[in-house]
Amino acid sequence: MTSPSDSEPREDAAAVSRPPRPPWSAFQAALRGAGFHPSRRLGQNFLLDENLARAIARDAHLEAQEHVVEVGPGCGFLSVHLAHEDVELLAIEIDPRLAPIAAKFLEPYERARVVECDVLDGKHALNPEVLALLPQGDTPWHLVSNLPYAVSAPVLALVAEQPKPARTFTVLVQQEVADRLAASPATSDWGPLSASIQLTYDVTLGRPVPRGAFWPRPRVESRIVHGSVRQDLEPVEDRRVVRDLARALMGRRRQMVRRVLGDLMGDKDAAAARLAAAGIDGDVRTGALDLDQLSRLAKTPG
Repeated sequence: MTSPSDSEPREDAAAVSRPPRPPWSAFQAALRGAGFHPSRRLGQNFLLDENLARAIARDAHLEAQEHVVEVGPGCGFLSVHLAHEDVELLAIEIDPRLAPIAAKFLEPYERARVVECDVLDGKHALNPEVLALLPQGDTPWHLVSNLPYAVSAPVLALVAEQPKPARTFTVLVQQEVADRLAASPATSDWGPLSASIQLTYDVTLGRPVPRGAFWPRPRVESRIVHGSVRQDLEPVEDRRVVRDLARALMGRRRQMVRRVLGDLMGDKDAAAARLAAAGIDGDVRTGALDLDQLSRLAKTPG
């Protein structure tokens, strides 16, 4: 599904008053001075298209003084458009060569802050330093980023699995990840990531972004994806149980659920009884189970 805001990027009133970005050559000089070369391992691809960066900030529909987290600001090209919305911006940059460049670019914006650290703590957790910087209590926050390709899927999955996830996300990711985030059951893209994200968010696909909008030019296509927290969001403990079940079952997505569940439980008869109690046909392939079925199965004793 495509968001209704996916028209071509346009100039707006806020853009007119924004100080012009220094020429790319000025940033190239700073990067050379820092000994910088883009890292494929870190998934570094700079979005240079000014209109697209402005459109991402605008399509996030942020209000002044809301809390916004940006992962991988690079030189700060998207950051400055977010900061111009007068939000409380926390930009998290892992590369010590880039963080000072982004911080310098964001100096005019008092509410913007660049923190130099890894957003991840290994593969399965967010960095405790980052978690400590997130708004506490009932204060909402939003994720808006040109996510580094190398961490886009784990960052989104971990954000979705937080007790207090981001209220919305607007992220630029590789097309393959976008397709998985918005996938429907029984399609080739539906899998554990799809289920994990959609347990927390209603997801819509935004505008595609061509490879030529980046430096260096990536080998894959990219797309903006939007998410907003589900109104029927379940407690994090319940979401994690469903997530874990989805991961276990979808590892064998082409097999019938009665066989896979029987193997997982070590008892085929008990698995059949559990499926019957959950109202699920045992001959359905695990890759065709939707969120409602996965949730019912997770909540059914067995």
